[in-house]
Amino acid sequence: MDIIYPIGKGELKGAITPEKRDSWIKDLEDAPKLLRESVEGLSDEQLDTNYRDGGWTIRQIVHHLADSNINSYVRFKLAVTEDQPTIKTWEQSDWAMLKDATSMPVDVSLNLLDGLHQRWVVFLRALTEDDMKNKFVHPDGGIMTVEENIWNYSWHSRHHTAQITATRERKGW
Repeated sequence: MDIIYPIGKGELKGAITPEKRDSWIKDLEDAPKLLRESVEGLSDEQLDTNYRDGGWTIRQIVHHLADSNINSYVRFKLAVTEDQPTIKTWEQSDWAMLKDATSMPVDVSLNLLDGLHQRWVVFLRALTEDDMKNKFVHPDGGIMTVEENIWNYSWHSRHHTAQITATRERKGW
């Protein structure tokens, strides 16, 4: 198994359908619960274990998901309320090294994700077909539609949760 990409590299395949979008939104709805389950019962020492040599700790992955999903939620809102906005990037590796990401209890980010994802899912399920086609510009990644970004964050949440569960399996936790 690929340690970095335990569910495979994210690749959007085929046409986007309402059924696929619904499935991806369901992934986002379930993501906080699955992430919480992935770290349940881990000690601080285990949370501070790198998921791979040179990689983030499990604690940093949890806090990264909170940081990333907050940024993404704002990007969705901008894409729906503005005409093809250029979004702000953020240095995720630098954020992962900040004190809050390296030392805070994971429950802080897990609780944040619970509320964030509740709002995010309600917001996404209310979007029209036209809203789904709205776009934003990522300075590094180019133009992305709302529906493409739904897929992206469905994959992203599953990807990082799988890094944690795969680490637990390898370590016998």
